[in-house]
Amino acid sequence: MTYRLKNIVIAVALALVAGLLTVFYVTNYKRDIRSAESSVTVWVASKDIPAGTSGSEVARGYLTKQQVAKRNVTPGAIAEADQLGDQVAADTIYAGEQVTTRRFTSTSEQGIRAQLTGNKRAVAVPGEAEQLLAGTLEDGDRVDVIGNWNFPEDKTRHVTRIVLRDILVLDAASVQDTSEKITNPDRAAFAAILAVTDAQAQKLWWIVKNGDWSLELRPTTDAADSPESAESAMSMLTDGIGAAKLAALVAAEGSQTP
Repeated sequence: MTYRLKNIVIAVALALVAGLLTVFYVTNYKRDIRSAESSVTVWVASKDIPAGTSGSEVARGYLTKQQVAKRNVTPGAIAEADQLGDQVAADTIYAGEQVTTRRFTSTSEQGIRAQLTGNKRAVAVPGEAEQLLAGTLEDGDRVDVIGNWNFPEDKTRHVTRIVLRDILVLDAASVQDTSEKITNPDRAAFAAILAVTDAQAQKLWWIVKNGDWSLELRPTTDAADSPESAESAMSMLTDGIGAAKLAALVAAEGSQTP
């Protein structure tokens, strides 16, 4: 084979290889284009999702399905509505945006602020161990607040009732530095942080400052509430007593009056 013929053969071989590579590239490019243009289902925000909204809340009322081209799927887009678990929105997600895991963070990273939305407020309540169920109460528990005060306030007629119900405990009572209690005996040694609405905060602070009160731990499942009521000296005395026994009691008290 002459030198010239050899060069022609090499040139033809290189041309064939180049042609095959071009065909391979074009085929794969078309395949990628078709794949990118194919539609996939994503979850988008049906309305604005405020920062701090929990993943469970988002799954219940903030998501809607939408078909988009595969190439337009945002990295981290969720595949299932309940995929976010107990995470919370790190910042506001606006209506129409794809919901992604990158926009959420764990509640431990956000702390108490992550659990406050809308009219919710965090209030630190100081008190004694018995009032705050210190050692029993845990973060995430639900409590009622029971109160006792004078009515009217300038009289010694006590009334008792449930002031607030189903209040979330953000931070359970914890023992403060013992030395602080010794140096400042008037300072309560315990405190709990409760999540209340701005209106509930007024009632909570009123009873903390003006009456006797305590927290009541609610059941973790199937909690129920009795009808609203209030107790006083008279209601405590007459509850469950028939008319005849009540009349006899009144007569007996009258006979002992000088």
